[in-house]
Amino acid sequence: MTRLLPSPIYPVVDHPRWVDVLGGAGARFIQLRLKDLSAETLRDQVVEAQQAAARHDVRLVLNDYWQLALELGIDYIHLGQEDLDTADIAQIRAARISLGISTHSREELARALSFAPDYVALGPIWPTMLKKMIWAPQGVERLAEWREAIGPDMPLVAIGGITLARAPSCIAAGADSVAAVSDFIRSDDPAAQVSAWLHACRD
Repeated sequence: MTRLLPSPIYPVVDHPRWVDVLGGAGARFIQLRLKDLSAETLRDQVVEAQQAAARHDVRLVLNDYWQLALELGIDYIHLGQEDLDTADIAQIRAARISLGISTHSREELARALSFAPDYVALGPIWPTMLKKMIWAPQGVERLAEWREAIGPDMPLVAIGGITLARAPSCIAAGADSVAAVSDFIRSDDPAAQVSAWLHACRD
């Protein structure tokens, strides 16, 4: 089996407009992470992102809201460890929606693998200010440990504090795709960042 994810770069965004902007620039694997919205606004924004993804041939990942992903037929669902307590994994599988799971420790990795996900994510690789983390930075060495632990066929995503300069070291350590928030949506030129990241992670 060949490890396969839609792209070696994986922007994480907080509004559907970024799916249009980054997808139009060549990003093909984008996670939509929405927080603190009314049910109506949440659904509207997910639909908007889904439409933008279709325009640009983007594989869209919805963070957390697995019921909405099932309803709308989103490509991927990304779940944290706490989400596994309540998510209906059998229903997700029956809908043929791909599943990614966050991990921060070997115990969490073992739990994630028990659900046979389509990828696992390790983080934070470096310190990050965007999300309060109880976990210390993992470092690229831990990526290499995760690669050895999960074998060659399970896709691995690196996330947390990753910049353009740091991204290639994650790929070299065994990550199949590298996720980031700030380096894309807070950039002065997000489209140029997509091109630069693709170049850095493919070469």
